[in-house]
Amino acid sequence: MSILLEVLYLLVFPGFLFLIAYALFIEYVDRKLYARFQHRVGPPILQPFADIIKLLSKEDLVPKKADRKMVSAIPLFAFAAVITAFLYIPIWFNQSFFSFQGDLIVVLYLLSIPTLALFLAGWHSSNPFSQVGAMRAITQLFAYEVPFFLVLLGPAIIADSWSIIDIVNFQSSNFWLILMMPLGFIVAVIALQGKLERIPFDIPDAETEIVGGLLVEYVGRRLALFRMAIDIEMVVGAALISALFLGGFDAFISVAGLSPLAQFGIGFAAFLVKTLFIVFLLASIRALFARLRIDQMVTFCFKWLAPLSIIQLLLITGVKYMGWF
Repeated sequence: MSILLEVLYLLVFPGFLFLIAYALFIEYVDRKLYARFQHRVGPPILQPFADIIKLLSKEDLVPKKADRKMVSAIPLFAFAAVITAFLYIPIWFNQSFFSFQGDLIVVLYLLSIPTLALFLAGWHSSNPFSQVGAMRAITQLFAYEVPFFLVLLGPAIIADSWSIIDIVNFQSSNFWLILMMPLGFIVAVIALQGKLERIPFDIPDAETEIVGGLLVEYVGRRLALFRMAIDIEMVVGAALISALFLGGFDAFISVAGLSPLAQFGIGFAAFLVKTLFIVFLLASIRALFARLRIDQMVTFCFKWLAPLSIIQLLLITGVKYMGWF
């Protein structure tokens, strides 16, 4: 029976099928919000699903000079990494499938793989536009990863644990860490925007400069896998930030005496609301700003985001040293 439950957890909920469905819904919400901010109608709710079906049905082509094995394998690595990362994040109760001390480090590592995969995909496409986009992607990686990692150390220091579930439980017993680390929350959201290569950090994809960037040679199933990986990365990133700063599944509602089904409903609803709130912030940033140059992006990260993240980390360390928590 336990094996069956594990299979259902991995393949149905909250694993593979749920994650794909929620990622496509998140893409719809993001595109709809972006459209409404620009006074447009936006896509219908099934448009992301239709786009994936269309890509899966297209002919799968590989450029003659490209490395066929690399081009075929790289999207699978990116897709597998983000799905695996999601299994470490609790979404409705104080346990996740692979929870252990140090799973926060594992999730951060897994979230770095899609960018590396995009770099390799562009570099091995044998297209000059793809290679320029690949170099921009790897350059951005060294810019936003530093502040992203630093601000996510703060919740771990406060909770005295590298386990995501321990950090969520600490907030359930005390308060959401966004109240103590508002600066860290802002830096984390902006850095996540960079990880997802969205406006104003969509320099590797700049269609007006490099006609679509690092994925310009990708079509069919391979492009569908990359698009799904990026959508799932948005879900995982939003879930991680909500768990570390917004209490994750915690809704500040006493669940004593409630049935397991009611507890599940409250926790899962809190997870959905908080991740959608993060997506709303990401869509707002996308609508408010224009694309930066690669040098502007790197300067912004090292001049502003990295110092702010260090300041936040020093404040948290000082508070911890003083014994206030």
